[in-house]
Amino acid sequence: MDPKTPIEVLPGVGNLYSKKLKKLEISKIEDLIYHFPFRYDDFSQIENIAKANPNEKITIQGTIWQIKNIRTPRGKFLTTAIIADQSGTIEVIWFNQPYLTKTLKAGTPVSLSGKLDPKSPRPKLIAPSYEILRAQVAQFSSQTLHTGRLVPIYPETEGITSKWLRAKIASILPFYVKTVTDFMPLEIIAKENLENLGAALTKIHFPKTYQDVELARKRLGFDELFLTQLAAAIRKRQWLSQKIAPQIKISRAELQNFQNNLPFTLTGAQIKALVEIIADLERKTPANRLLEGDVGSGKTVVAAAAAYATYKNGLETILAAPTEILAFQHQKTLRDIFSPYGITVGIWTGSKKQKGDITCGTHALLSTFQAKKQVGLVIVDEQHRFGVAQRAKLFMEQKSNLSPHVLTMTATPIPRTLALTLYGDLDLSVLYEMPEGRQKIATYLVPNIKRQGAYGFIEKQVEMGRQAFILTPFVEPSETLTSVKAAKDEFEKLKSKLSKKVKLGLLHGRLKSKEKEQIITKFKNNKINVLVTTPVVEVGIDVPNATVMLIESAERFGLAQLHQLRGRVGRGKHQSYCFLFTDSKAENSIKRLKSMEKVYIGFELAEIDLKMRGPGEVFGLKQSGFFNFKIADITDQKSVASAQTEAKKLLKADPKLKNHELLQQKLESISSEYSQPN
Repeated sequence: MDPKTPIEVLPGVGNLYSKKLKKLEISKIEDLIYHFPFRYDDFSQIENIAKANPNEKITIQGTIWQIKNIRTPRGKFLTTAIIADQSGTIEVIWFNQPYLTKTLKAGTPVSLSGKLDPKSPRPKLIAPSYEILRAQVAQFSSQTLHTGRLVPIYPETEGITSKWLRAKIASILPFYVKTVTDFMPLEIIAKENLENLGAALTKIHFPKTYQDVELARKRLGFDELFLTQLAAAIRKRQWLSQKIAPQIKISRAELQNFQNNLPFTLTGAQIKALVEIIADLERKTPANRLLEGDVGSGKTVVAAAAAYATYKNGLETILAAPTEILAFQHQKTLRDIFSPYGITVGIWTGSKKQKGDITCGTHALLSTFQAKKQVGLVIVDEQHRFGVAQRAKLFMEQKSNLSPHVLTMTATPIPRTLALTLYGDLDLSVLYEMPEGRQKIATYLVPNIKRQGAYGFIEKQVEMGRQAFILTPFVEPSETLTSVKAAKDEFEKLKSKLSKKVKLGLLHGRLKSKEKEQIITKFKNNKINVLVTTPVVEVGIDVPNATVMLIESAERFGLAQLHQLRGRVGRGKHQSYCFLFTDSKAENSIKRLKSMEKVYIGFELAEIDLKMRGPGEVFGLKQSGFFNFKIADITDQKSVASAQTEAKKLLKADPKLKNHELLQQKLESISSEYSQPN
């Protein structure tokens, strides 16, 4: 069976179901096999009807004595049945499934799994899973498929149920595991005590015990970690072996002079990161380092020091930002830092083009910008917001045979284990402490009944000369007309909710660059008191006078993103506040948001979110060109370290993977799922 066979070829799928399956990212046979259960219903306990316990999930197996449809006075259907085994009988009820009487007939042997109605005086099964017992059942188990076992529950979409997925996977899995060849080297399987691939795939879908599930997860999770680490190690090797960078050197005295001219003292973490970056720049191989730090931890000044060293060596620096707002903010910050040296800081965006010794810009840097001199350093802010091809173009060789050093910055607080997994080919520097004087922002999860009170609080802050953000969420992963409409609706609503004395402004990503700039300037000059905005403010707007951040539908954001949004206030001397509103009643969601009231360190919040929601949800990995982890526990430091060690060891012994053809083919087959620039 060819793993790449289009899913619509599978019997019973066709065009209709294939369109629905694409919503689950299933387009070929292999995608279906790798669509893993996220939990299991334990229906393995098969009971005699007479001994059935109302408080347990159970399976009963017997014969249908009687089955019929009943129409309720409100027009709904109940399907009732009497099932008998050797010990007694039990009543079964299904809701709004009148077609069952065509499938389940009197005299039919059936298996039923579910919970008994605890309120019923006689044993009664409510809406159980069912299947007809036949002489020949699933090939991987002597048990049934949908009942009487650990039953896999899958991520679903409209029109695609777990039962449907179970049946389809069961029909192809035996053939798939017979034809698939294990790509993992035997010595690694033995050393890590892993299942072979076929056994792991069988056990993840149709386990006999929970121990089977653990064995399967261990092997399949290791596969994901190992492949990402191997790919990262290959990229790093290629980066170091194929490119030559200008050696950028700066004396300690010059670097100390730069620090002395700053209006503040660098933290220990900033100095450590700067030492690491300067050491990178002195080498002939191009640096490829990630500078990770919380909101306000001082990443830009560290990057500025690297740009200063580059300037002193007669080379240019370009700084690429994902939005114009952020590009202009970086230009202003760098101008302030470099004012004592007469260094010009240019801007290169869709709306404004001016070259400098250091040039800040957006995607326009990729298309129309031509440096006057050799570019020695490329700084990329929030690189995951650039497309893979765009990132690669930023790092292209210049007119000479020299390639620039690369420094990537991110304010997304990624736990170290996750950073090593996602950015295995990058060296990592972390700003783990905040500069002195940064205040804690008082944060509250506010019930909707206190909404008017929150508006009153904002009015009082405005009366005191302060300002506020009111933020509406993206409805889609990017700025869309729908999310713009949500911001506009909020803007109109607030006109009647807030005092007429409050000057309101509206900012969203669909405005023209000039309009955005005008609104931001008005807000900075306090001609707008309250700015209604979408998350375009997440980065780039620095208004020390803003003291309130009110976030609507806070449950739609990750904790790391909420923390970044919260960091837009508290930048001045006044006490600042963050109010979180949510319509969600989900206990997990409330618990998650409540952590914002107590935790003020971005890395800790990221860890909490990682455990509660998983990496794909927290960091939007699917949109970021990263491998889509489906089963690996990337918070498991031991597993990540093992995968990294084995990947490096294998690559050292076989740099071209000549002796591991199957592994090389596997890497090539998944290369489209994730990518980083070489």
